[in-house]
Amino acid sequence: MEINERGFSNKALEDFALIDRAVQDKDQQAYASLMKRYKKAVFFMILKMIRDADDAEDLTMEAFAKAFKNLHRFKKDYTFSTWLFRIATNNTIDFIRKKKLKTMSLNNTLTDDSGNSVNIDVEDDDNNPQDEFIRSQRIEMVRIFVDKLPAKYRKLVQLRYFDELSYEEIAQELEKPLGTVKAQLHRSRELLYEIAAGKQKHI
Repeated sequence: MEINERGFSNKALEDFALIDRAVQDKDQQAYASLMKRYKKAVFFMILKMIRDADDAEDLTMEAFAKAFKNLHRFKKDYTFSTWLFRIATNNTIDFIRKKKLKTMSLNNTLTDDSGNSVNIDVEDDDNNPQDEFIRSQRIEMVRIFVDKLPAKYRKLVQLRYFDELSYEEIAQELEKPLGTVKAQLHRSRELLYEIAAGKQKHI
């Protein structure tokens, strides 16, 4: 079999099978299994880049939303983890550029679960004309999922993702304790994960 001859790991082959089930059979459990396998790895990779757990959670959710929305375009020329990490990395770089965060050197090389290098390419031009387009596409992608949220969470997500307010600013805007805002945003993210993983057929 060609895939075996090319040296993919058993985990990579299992991922390919899950992707086939997700795309061809609309198997909700397959999406959930892919998310369970890589959610922590993606989160910690992003956390190393931006050193902020709240933003890392947001960016992890965005990465999976984008990956699942484009899963039908995935080609088995490389592992799913490599593809997913590149999506997450590029999304995070876009975030860093916009926020102009001071962060660790992005020249460090990351590796996927098969030990293969995942290079991070960062252009020096802060005025990259693609940045705004990428950002607008990402917001539109997330909006598709947000529309499926219960009403009480939509306002929170609107303020966080689209108006880009900080947690503190959201707490002031809604006149709620900061802890409550963080807890409710955490729950809304979990719901967005569930929507991304389990309701692809509606998108």
